[in-house]
Amino acid sequence: MDEALLRSLTPGVLAVLVRRGADFAAAEDAVQDALVEAVRVWPADPPRDAKGWLVTVAWRKFLDATRADAARRRREDRVEEEPAPGPAPSVDDTLQLYFLCAHPSLTPASAVALTLRAVGGLTTRQIAEAYLVPEATMAQRISRAKRTVSGNGVSPARAQPRARGSLDRPGDVATVLRVLYLIFNEGYSGDVDLAAEAIRLTRQLAARIDHPEVAGLLALMLLHHARRAARTASDGSLVPLAEQDRARWDTALIAEGVGILQAALARDRLGEFQAQAAIAALHADAPTAEETDWVQIVEWYDELVRLTDSPVVRLNRAVAVGEADGPRAGLAALAALDASSPGGGDTVPRRAAVAAYLHERDGDLATAARLYAEAARKASNVAERDHLTRQAARLNARRCR
Repeated sequence: MDEALLRSLTPGVLAVLVRRGADFAAAEDAVQDALVEAVRVWPADPPRDAKGWLVTVAWRKFLDATRADAARRRREDRVEEEPAPGPAPSVDDTLQLYFLCAHPSLTPASAVALTLRAVGGLTTRQIAEAYLVPEATMAQRISRAKRTVSGNGVSPARAQPRARGSLDRPGDVATVLRVLYLIFNEGYSGDVDLAAEAIRLTRQLAARIDHPEVAGLLALMLLHHARRAARTASDGSLVPLAEQDRARWDTALIAEGVGILQAALARDRLGEFQAQAAIAALHADAPTAEETDWVQIVEWYDELVRLTDSPVVRLNRAVAVGEADGPRAGLAALAALDASSPGGGDTVPRRAAVAAYLHERDGDLATAARLYAEAARKASNVAERDHLTRQAARLNARRCR
């Protein structure tokens, strides 16, 4: 069986059923039944039109399930609407699925899981392994998400992207992009590389919708992914950006990402993903860490602050200011963040790690070691915790000499 082919056909088949009037949950169940049938039948009798075969079988599975459900007898009239077997229509409804899966009633975790299942074609087991949760837990999450989408009466027409430039309301392009960004940031675990999966899905979206922020997100993903091989040492420990072997960066991905970004920026409709991609491109363009154009990076962070006013963006800007204008300036930017953040800067993730780095650059090793240890206790994963712990130990050893 060609698993990649099945995964690529799944969203299109699901979209056809939804467009014909099947609710999302029932359509998804029918498509999964058709995929099981394909695994059983195709090795001995491969179809000439794989998508048409799947659409026909999935629609019959849907009708069979409808007939068997006494509470849904009103749908019996759909039996007469069964299309004749033959080539599937060429229209591509995959875009609708993105917007169905980014329904505003879903939590981010549920939207991600549903997108991976419906658009990505992953199995429940694969998604569960990627998120390090039991398969039964993930199955319940996906089932609740499908019920939510179906229960809210979302039709294919309402699932279309909203007006051009409408990026500030739930359920529009921005919501879809946030879901894809969440998938990308999950990285890798289990047998599914979620970063690569997010890039694949974002490529699909970019092929179906012409928007500079979609291109910006794709460029950002490619530029970050290009550095992946250099991010960890042979023992699995994290390697900071400044210490990475830049010869291990993927120059083809960098070139592609920069090209996509330049085309998006030329349209003069700046958004946060384009700005983030511009920062990543400046890092990728520097032959060495010392040659990084930190002044221009600060300028792009200023744009990001204007676009998002995010405490995380302000935190990253403090690092850039510290590199461009010295650690004292970076600490001053960090103090401004502390003053403006609700509950203080300590509520911002990785604030302690940034403060430790800036204090070390300023020569205050005792404060830096203490803050590295504090950051290690708050770390969200083992690799990050171990890296910060080693940083604290390194500074404490230097102080004892």
